[in-house]
Amino acid sequence: MVLLQNLLFSSLRKFPRKNQRGKFIDSLRLSVKGGHGGNGLPKYGGVGGQGGAVYFVAKEGILLKDVLRKHSNKRILAGNGEESSKIRILGRRGLDQQVNVPVGVQVMEDDGPIIAELDEEGKTCLAAGGGSGGCSGNSFLGKPGQSRILKLDLKLIADIGLVGFPNAGKSTLVKALSNATPKIASYPFTTIRPQIGTIEYNDFRQITIADLPGLIEGAHANFGMGHKFLKHVERTRLLLIIVDVFGFQLSQTHKKRNCLENIFALNKELELYNKALLDKPCVLLVNKMDKEDAIEEICKYDKYFSNLEDGLAHCPEELVPNQLINLERVIPISAKCLKEVDKVKQIVRKVLDEKAEEQMREEKDDLDMRDRLQGRINEFGPRVV
Repeated sequence: MVLLQNLLFSSLRKFPRKNQRGKFIDSLRLSVKGGHGGNGLPKYGGVGGQGGAVYFVAKEGILLKDVLRKHSNKRILAGNGEESSKIRILGRRGLDQQVNVPVGVQVMEDDGPIIAELDEEGKTCLAAGGGSGGCSGNSFLGKPGQSRILKLDLKLIADIGLVGFPNAGKSTLVKALSNATPKIASYPFTTIRPQIGTIEYNDFRQITIADLPGLIEGAHANFGMGHKFLKHVERTRLLLIIVDVFGFQLSQTHKKRNCLENIFALNKELELYNKALLDKPCVLLVNKMDKEDAIEEICKYDKYFSNLEDGLAHCPEELVPNQLINLERVIPISAKCLKEVDKVKQIVRKVLDEKAEEQMREEKDDLDMRDRLQGRINEFGPRVV
């Protein structure tokens, strides 16, 4: 009988549609509530147990999709505190609810301030506190737990963020560089969700690269899927900008932009979204050099790559940025050529190592300066006898 009942209920259960099962989730809205405090016992001065709390804990290997699967109703409740009784004067605390979330999650109030950045394994955030137990100070009545609506916003953490317009060859490059398996085709927007691949070296060094869907002009103002994609660039250490040597045209109604104009357009989108992105080191890849007339095309613009400021005279007014991006290297490549892909692997590793060493030197200089200042503070003047 029980088996038959389970079969009947399972047939009524709603499953997600096929086109939604693989959907990448980078934002999730949850209702969280701490447990209610238990009532006290006035006759014996008994104290009720405190309500349980809801915590978020950053864990590797977790996706927001896993959180949604576990809490499908998007409501997380902690246990209520135990009421005081003759048998147990001090009520037991309610059970806490621990929710494992992906590393890189930003916890914020619904349309409000940021509460916590869970950008490291094991970082914890108190999402909702439990109510206090009943005692003489509150007429032995337990208090309700904290209730709030929170938004979990995931920003991928990777060493390299791949940025470019649609159909520039990003997916082909990521597949050649790493263990990722993105969709590859000859039409734009084949990448529809961000994904992380791992570049592996012979000495077992690993560098992660985030393959982001192609941007369009106006992404900074959230046109297309602008903010959903650009936010994943914020936590990368290196920007890898890739452009088609023959330029890009979104549609027949849009103006075609050449290779140099595309660089300025991407520069402008990053600047308008977050100026801090322009301070990151950047490597420029000019792709599709295996095609006919590619050499003649790149010769028109290569003199401006080393000094973008000289190229501003050839840039449309609407694409002129206030701050130019800092290009560490410029590499003409064909993403289909393994030899050139290996060259990219070595260069991005070298740039990352150089920047890491530079950061370590700056931190050491700051530490030495603090030590010198501390020494001066602890100095004593001459003694008067």
